Amino acid sequence: MRGLLTVCSAVLVTVLTVAGPVPAAKAAEPGGGDIGEALRHVPGLTVVDEAPAPDGYRFFRLTFTQPADHRDPDAGTFEQRFTLLHKDFSAPTVAYTSGYNVSAAPNRSEPTRIVGGNQLSMEYRYFTPSRPRQENWADQLTIWQAAADEHRAVQAFRALYPGKWLATGGSKGGMTATYFRRFFPHDVDGTIPYVAPNDVIDEIDSYNRFLSRVGDDPGCRTALKAIQRDTLKRRDEFGGLATADAAKKGYTFTTVGSLDKSLEIAVIDAYFAFWQYQKQSDCATVPKAGAPAAEVYAWFEKVESLTTYADQALAPYVPYYYQAAVQLGSPEAYDGYLRDLLRYPGADVPESFVPKSIERPPFDHFAMPDIDFWVRTQGRRLLFVYGSNDPWGAEPFRLGPGSRDSYRYFVPGGNHGANVAQLPPDEAAAATATIRRWAGLPPAGPEVTARSAPAGFPDFDADPIMTARPRL
Repeated sequence: MRGLLTVCSAVLVTVLTVAGPVPAAKAAEPGGGDIGEALRHVPGLTVVDEAPAPDGYRFFRLTFTQPADHRDPDAGTFEQRFTLLHKDFSAPTVAYTSGYNVSAAPNRSEPTRIVGGNQLSMEYRYFTPSRPRQENWADQLTIWQAAADEHRAVQAFRALYPGKWLATGGSKGGMTATYFRRFFPHDVDGTIPYVAPNDVIDEIDSYNRFLSRVGDDPGCRTALKAIQRDTLKRRDEFGGLATADAAKKGYTFTTVGSLDKSLEIAVIDAYFAFWQYQKQSDCATVPKAGAPAAEVYAWFEKVESLTTYADQALAPYVPYYYQAAVQLGSPEAYDGYLRDLLRYPGADVPESFVPKSIERPPFDHFAMPDIDFWVRTQGRRLLFVYGSNDPWGAEPFRLGPGSRDSYRYFVPGGNHGANVAQLPPDEAAAATATIRRWAGLPPAGPEVTARSAPAGFPDFDADPIMTARPRL
């Protein structure tokens, strides 16, 4: 396997040079000039509008013309949505992506807060509206194409921001930041991926072993399994509530096949979703088997809605499920204790959530091992943060003998919102100092990692883009 990974890595390296030319912006004088005027000199960039921003910042909504296929100039272009939070031309700049849509609010990621810098946020290709008119999912929606998008963006903006650059993102965004660094290792000076899964070999799954022992309280795990079983035993009762809810919202279930199938998959997922986003203290909120249906339904709405897999709820995330089905991989369903109650065993897989009208190529078994191999053998200046109770951390990125100036931290009891500020004080201080060093800044006091954003800034972790379905 090692030889195969080496060959795969070498093949991928050879294709990195074929991306289209990067637009050259007119250089701005660091510390001076008007950012609004400077943006108008970036080829391919359109300033959609300037929105209100907290004192000391300016906030712009932008689009940037990208090749639909970085290897095929004849495939056309599309407009990719960006936002820019500008502080100073000479400040460090953070390239951020959630891996999904771009937020329209002037939020700051934690690394941006730590370095007090600018932030360029990018929407991931194929998430509406950042999608080519002539779609070609198999050729255009790959981790390399998305990395090439980020490469062109960073190169285009580097003329405006010649200082240090960092890349970051949470969850799928953390994966994206890692892939970007693998394919274009010299574009930024450091990468901080948050809660980024590393599903190296899809058939070898560590998630279920993790889920069988997650948390400090075995009674919580038992209670979760009990309410799942009770819900499936009372399927008609809960199905009636879900049917009424779906009718009110105008939901249909063509992609998964039926509301009943959607309900069953959601019940399976609820155990995973609970540990992903809830806290250990929320174990007390788990309803007891036999509780009134309305009470249980309301609990599922908080943890994993029983209408999660409606067509209308799935639509924004189809590009993610497609990627999970063809490159990223996914956890196997944790449902062994429910098997006697299942009507659709084996349905809880990404393929179930991709419309049949979208053709899928065979699964790429080389993509994730290549990334993992690069991190362990060539990774430089990477800082991974995970939550110890987050199921997505069951298969984390691993550092190896070739990783240099790289670090990995776990927040004790942390979930999918884990960040540097939640680490034990000595680890938080060390991680903060590392991030600031990569940004060319001196160490700072612990207040820099405060979880609450400064006055005027929305809390980034409250952004619905970060917490909405899908699980990742």
